[in-house]
Amino acid sequence: MNKTLLAILKVLNGHQDTIIGSREISRELKMYGVKLSERTVRYHLKILDERGLTEVFGKEGRKITEKGKAELANALVSQKVGFVISRIDTLSYLTSFDPETMEGEVILNISYLSRHDLRKAFRLMKPVFSSPYVMSDRVAVFHAGEKIGDQVVPEGEVAIGTVCSVTINGVFLKAGIPVHSRFGGVLEVGKKGASRFVALISYEGSSLDPLEVFIKGKMTDVKGTIKKGSGRVLASFREIPVVCYESTLRMAERLSEKGISGILTVGEPNSPLMEMPVGMDRAGMVVVGGLNPIALLEESGIEADSKAMSMLYPYSGLKSFEEVYREITS
Repeated sequence: MNKTLLAILKVLNGHQDTIIGSREISRELKMYGVKLSERTVRYHLKILDERGLTEVFGKEGRKITEKGKAELANALVSQKVGFVISRIDTLSYLTSFDPETMEGEVILNISYLSRHDLRKAFRLMKPVFSSPYVMSDRVAVFHAGEKIGDQVVPEGEVAIGTVCSVTINGVFLKAGIPVHSRFGGVLEVGKKGASRFVALISYEGSSLDPLEVFIKGKMTDVKGTIKKGSGRVLASFREIPVVCYESTLRMAERLSEKGISGILTVGEPNSPLMEMPVGMDRAGMVVVGGLNPIALLEESGIEADSKAMSMLYPYSGLKSFEEVYREITS
């Protein structure tokens, strides 16, 4: 699998429900830094056809096959390094949520679990949504057969959508404040509050979302944090330019008033925060992980398959946790 073939599969994967021809593929390949004529695209498509990664539909064009999707998902790791930070930047730009009108699109994490666990899951998550360690009290629930982006919820499962912390980046960017996401990590919390990071993965050098890794690695103790006041929660470390410091403090306060309370703390300019150094003329910012409620489920023995930064979703389509909780548990 070389860069060109992977790029063609990426283009086709973005059109899973439609058949596209070599002309459109040639045009979209430029977005991946690949410039090919229609004739050369057709040559590469024949190679993909022979490998069973694409399916021919006469003169209309091609579609990616299930084997092609699997190949794309398991592409060379070297091709994926930096994928997470790239997705953060893309979704930050596309986020349209306006905290003044409370309208627009936010970024959702999507977590799949057995429908038989749904009621128990919401009972377990209830205290998390009343704590400082959740991004927002808004959620979405998708049932079997419902479509989420380009995915369909499998039979026997449900999907829970929680607001992703990268939404903060998008809101700040629209306000003229650039946010640099440096690390995803596990934050130690004591009786006096959050103190330090005990595990970190750089977004720039990772092919996987760090918070998904920490959840599956059983490195969190959200339950202990909620019940006893000490434990380990998911969080991320970000930086903002010093020139935006006062604007950041005002925006953080404004978001908290509007129910987006994910910013745990903003550090002093040019000073370490939670034992983490910052770059020149920058200030640190710690933001809670949007997957903390799901981490608690994993700690409690409920298996969940989570996809961080899964999709953009209208904020108006979300419901308060309490409303959904009553619907599910009544």
